[in-house]
Amino acid sequence: MISAQIIQTSLDELKSITKVDLCVYEPTGNLVAGTTDKQDITEEMILNFAESPADSQVISGAHLMKIYEEGELLFVVLSKGMSDDAYMVGRIAVCQLRNLSMAYRERYDRNSFFQNLLLDNLLLVDIYNRAKKLRLEVKQPRAVFLVETRQERDNIVKELLGGMFSAQTGDFVTAVDEKNVILIKSLAEGSSPEALMEIAETIVDMMNAEAMTNVRVAYGTVVQELKEVSRSYKEAKMALEVGKIFYAEKTVAAYSALGIGRLIYQLPVNLCRIFIEEIFGEKIPEDLDEETLNMLDKFFENNLNVSETSRQLFVHRNTLVYRLEKIQKSTGLDLRSFDDALTFKIALMVVNYMKYLETMA
Repeated sequence: MISAQIIQTSLDELKSITKVDLCVYEPTGNLVAGTTDKQDITEEMILNFAESPADSQVISGAHLMKIYEEGELLFVVLSKGMSDDAYMVGRIAVCQLRNLSMAYRERYDRNSFFQNLLLDNLLLVDIYNRAKKLRLEVKQPRAVFLVETRQERDNIVKELLGGMFSAQTGDFVTAVDEKNVILIKSLAEGSSPEALMEIAETIVDMMNAEAMTNVRVAYGTVVQELKEVSRSYKEAKMALEVGKIFYAEKTVAAYSALGIGRLIYQLPVNLCRIFIEEIFGEKIPEDLDEETLNMLDKFFENNLNVSETSRQLFVHRNTLVYRLEKIQKSTGLDLRSFDDALTFKIALMVVNYMKYLETMA
């Protein structure tokens, strides 16, 4: 329901234009908002009027009018004065508050609908029926973006996203937990992966510039119908988790670009332990220092090219070879060989995954 603060703002604006005092009451007689403290109307008068069949009435030098929505009495509006102008101002207030109430109720209904849609709490027939009532396109390309932020910044991020992506263009911003803000983005037909990445990077940059906060964004694949939005949401959730485990240095994670990290994330823990033990025995490569890890990342990034890696790291080629041979002695894997390098890379990712599970336990 529309808040008392919104009603008060509307009454203040009308008063500043028309110079007519206005008050809004609940059907029970409680004052919701008003532009004057002088009250000649009692709660009993409001209650009697609310229970009467009349839609308007003149009492104690004021016009009383009712606001209905879908047959339900929401409020009683009081317009002080006996003139025709006072009556017209009261009618304007009734129309304005009714429209505001309908807009806020529709917004609330949409929020509830999308939350239940994301969580798979709706039957297929309910999806189509409620979408029609809420004037939502059923067949429309969409993708779900998850924005992870600190809890105290949650409202700020939600506000900024709401400003960036308007419901008028088919976008919707909501949340189903305290950790993430969700953007359901309507897309043009044939939107490219680059377009999705650009949207995610724009969100990161905007939050950094406007909210002064660092966020991590993940998104699912594009779905063509409203009923499939929950699938894109689940993909975005997985992308967020996998990104934090295996690609911590990146602020954007796309489900379609998770690579082998997505495969490892779905493996049973016991299978991961068996793999590590079979490859390394008791010499699990989890105690590598940061310098060595950076060297390995650059080595893999340069497709096992020793010369190019040493050049980019500003180290002598022989120094790099020495470090690789040191790893070979401790693990039995020659990282200059593609098969051994692939095994070692996967092993490091599995170890990181197991560490993550330990922190979550």
